[in-house]
Amino acid sequence: MRKRIFAILAITATVFAINGCFKDVTLEKYSFYRPVYKTKAEVRAGIKSSAAQQIQNPGKIFIRGNYIFLNEVSRGIHIIDQSNPAAPKNIAFIAIPGNVDLSVNGNYLYADQYTDLVTLDITDPLNVVAVNFDQKVFPQQYAVPDSNLVIVDWLKVDTMVKNRDVLNTMPFIFFSGGPLTNAASPGGVSQGKAGSMARFGLMNNRLYTVSTSELKVFNVSNPADPQYTKSVWPGAGNIETIYPFRTELFLGSTAGMHIFSVANPDSPIKTGMFAHANACDPVITDGNYAYVTLRSGNACASVSNQMDVVNVANINAPSLIKTYPFTNPHGLDKDGDRIFLCDGTAGLKVLDVQDVSNVRTVQTIGNMETYDVIAMNGIAITVAKDGLYFISYANPSDVKVISKISTAVK
Repeated sequence: MRKRIFAILAITATVFAINGCFKDVTLEKYSFYRPVYKTKAEVRAGIKSSAAQQIQNPGKIFIRGNYIFLNEVSRGIHIIDQSNPAAPKNIAFIAIPGNVDLSVNGNYLYADQYTDLVTLDITDPLNVVAVNFDQKVFPQQYAVPDSNLVIVDWLKVDTMVKNRDVLNTMPFIFFSGGPLTNAASPGGVSQGKAGSMARFGLMNNRLYTVSTSELKVFNVSNPADPQYTKSVWPGAGNIETIYPFRTELFLGSTAGMHIFSVANPDSPIKTGMFAHANACDPVITDGNYAYVTLRSGNACASVSNQMDVVNVANINAPSLIKTYPFTNPHGLDKDGDRIFLCDGTAGLKVLDVQDVSNVRTVQTIGNMETYDVIAMNGIAITVAKDGLYFISYANPSDVKVISKISTAVK
């Protein structure tokens, strides 16, 4: 971002120099983004627990036992009691400024806070305690040279400059910047389960985190004190998601799906890759097949909207089985022969994948813009723009919404 601003200033100076040669003057508007800084001490002081707050902008999701941990994008984490899915209770909120990702290990919650990984003791959800900070785990997020500062926001600044038109033959020069944003977490059920949009994965007493160009390993044998062990460059494409399964990690990237063996938990080794068109890309697997969604959008630089079914029986040579078109597919999950796919504004799609060469949409739950889903124990817990939906599929022929926690009215 700093380089971008310097470039804008440099080009602007050049424009002014050129302008001196011409007489016809117009005013041209351009914009840039100015960073807002806070110290580490200030943002850490913002970590605190409180009574439940209404959901406003839901993001990543993690389920452990009867509790749902739902990210409130850039603000913190809601804790929801789903003991009775027909009447879930929003019971607490943990404020964590700059938070996007999360994972839960026993009574400890791992979360990103801007550039750092924070470990929280959540034994008492209404009185959480930050017990550990690992700094610069996510340096691409709001990093600045001064390690004591983080960028917490970007303020748009509009300004006008004089621009001389060269007899109407020189086009106007328009400067427009964009704010640096986070890319807005699945292991065994005993350790909890994350959605397919996760960047955190727990498996074998290890926490695996992915950022744009790094896969990092933390030993969490002592869950209160994660110990960094190794970083690995995953390969081509911006890494977006991670899905642990058995002894492998399946990473979704804008260039394809990467597969890493973690037979040695502290030393991931790349074993295979399935390349696809440039697109945003969460992935899940059942061990035989991987299901990869590709979507378009401003941050995805793609026109593809589809689900690829990939044979991963041989993890060294994944191969495409078939591609299925969708509207704007995001997160997904699988239970038995059913896949629950968040198809953006087209709602939640229920797919029959018993025959992967003939995947069928058997039901659509519409009237919601979906983002991610976790399907287990007959309930598909779905994150949507307007709230958290609890969808029963106990009767596969009658999938239906049984409850909802709505977002605040905007």
